[in-house]
Formats: sequence, C-alpha cells, structure tokens
Amino acid sequence: MVAGICSITLIVHDANSLKEKRHVLKSLIERLKSRFNISIAETGLNDKWQSAEIGIACISNDKVQIDKVISSILNFIENDPRVEITDSSVEIY
Repeated sequence: MVAGICSITLIVHDANSLKEKRHVLKSLIERLKSRFNISIAETGLNDKWQSAEIGIACISNDKVQIDKVISSILNFIENDPRVEITDSSVEIY
C-alpha cells in the first residue's frame, strides 16, 4: 500500500469575504472529490479571505498511480480560473 499526501496553498481570486472564499473552496473540493475519489479538506489559512490551504490524501497499490493522480489534481486546479496555486508539496509513503 502506498499513500500520497499533497498540501496546496491557493490564492482565491475575487473573494471579498470569507463567505465568498468558502463558496469557491467548497465547490472546488466537491469537484475534486467526485472526479478523483480522494480525501480532501481545508487545512489552513482559515481566517484569510483570499488565501487557502488544502490537504489531499490518496491511497493506491502503485506509486506511479499516486503520482498520476496528484499531477492530475494539480493540473485540474491550475485550470480553474477562480484560484491560483502559490505553493504545493507532495509526500509519498
């Protein structure tokens, strides 16, 4: 069994309040969950209205599969015009 963990720091464009930020993040998180079958949650920067940190975890039998899934997730987020990735880190166990 192989586990992959990814931490992503985002800028949420056009968010003028925490409510707007939560709306964008909830939508993004639900889309990622349904598309990639992963565990995901907002893990930091909860009080900043234009910044967010999300954590992603996935499990597989193959390290290559984990790499593909995480790359696909990062690519999916990069193509969402509502957010911008400022930092990401990946750990595979």
